[in-house]
Amino acid sequence: MQQTTLTLGHSPDPDDAFMFYALAKDLIPTHGFHFQHILQDIQTLNERATRGELDISAVSIHAYAYVSDKYALLPSGASMGDGYGPMLVAKQKFSREEIAKKKIAVPGTMTSAFLALQLWLGKPAKEFDYVVVPFDQIFAAVKNGVAEIGLIIHEGQLTYQNEGLVVCEDLGVWWGRKNDGLPLPLGGNVIHKRFDPATRKQISDTLTASIQFSLDHRPEAVQHALQYARDMGRDLADKFVGMYVNHWTLDYGERGRESIRRFLGQAFERGLIPHRQELEFVV
Repeated sequence: MQQTTLTLGHSPDPDDAFMFYALAKDLIPTHGFHFQHILQDIQTLNERATRGELDISAVSIHAYAYVSDKYALLPSGASMGDGYGPMLVAKQKFSREEIAKKKIAVPGTMTSAFLALQLWLGKPAKEFDYVVVPFDQIFAAVKNGVAEIGLIIHEGQLTYQNEGLVVCEDLGVWWGRKNDGLPLPLGGNVIHKRFDPATRKQISDTLTASIQFSLDHRPEAVQHALQYARDMGRDLADKFVGMYVNHWTLDYGERGRESIRRFLGQAFERGLIPHRQELEFVV
C-alpha cells in the first residue's frame, strides 16, 4: 500500500513523546500515513509554522494568532494549564510591581507563557525588560545574574526548588482566578490547510487514537517518554506527563475552546496580537 509521509513537529519533551508513542512505534493503524517526527523546541516550531513548513505541528496558542491563515487547530493534542502553568521564579519573592522593573528571562516571544506574562503585567513587551533564553537555560540565567526573574515552562515547573528558587507567580493559577476557573491554554496541534477537510479529519482521528493508546497503556508510554525527561526520574516524569496529557488533550471541549477565545481575545483587546482571532478547528 502506498504511504503518504507527513511531517509531524513536536517538542523533545516527555509529554509530547508520550502523546505520540503509538505513532513512533507503529502500534496503531495509520490509514496509509507515515509520520516523520521532527523534534524541535517550541519557539522554533512556532517560527516554522509562520512559514507553513510542516504538515502537522505543535504550536503555542499565542503563535496560532500568527499562523491561522495557514493552519487549522486539531481538536486533540492540547496542553492546558489547569490550575497551574508557566511560573515566574527568582532567588527571592518579588511583587508584580517589582518584577515589572526587573530583567526577565523568557523562553521565546511567541510562547503562550510570554503572552500570559504581558497580560499579567498589564504591559506590552516593549514596556518591560526581557531577554530570550532557551527554556532549559533559564534557571542558569537567573542564578548567573543574566536576569533577575525567570519565566519557566515544561518540567522546570516541578524542579525549580532544586535550583534554590522561589515562585513569585504561577500564571496558570492567576489565569484561572481571573477567568472562572478556566485552564490557561498553552499549546495545541495544528494541521496545514492544504489538506482537504476529509483528509484533515482522518489525520486528526489518527493522532487522537495515538493519545488514547498512550493513556490506555500508560506504563509503557511513560517508559518511552523517559528518554526525553531531562533531570527527571520516572515518578516525576509520570507526574509531568499527567499535567499535560489528560482529558483536555483528547479534546478541548467547550471550556477549552472558550479559554482560547478569552486568551486571544484579551490579548487583542490589549493590543498584544494584531487581529481578533477566529478559531478554526478540524471537526
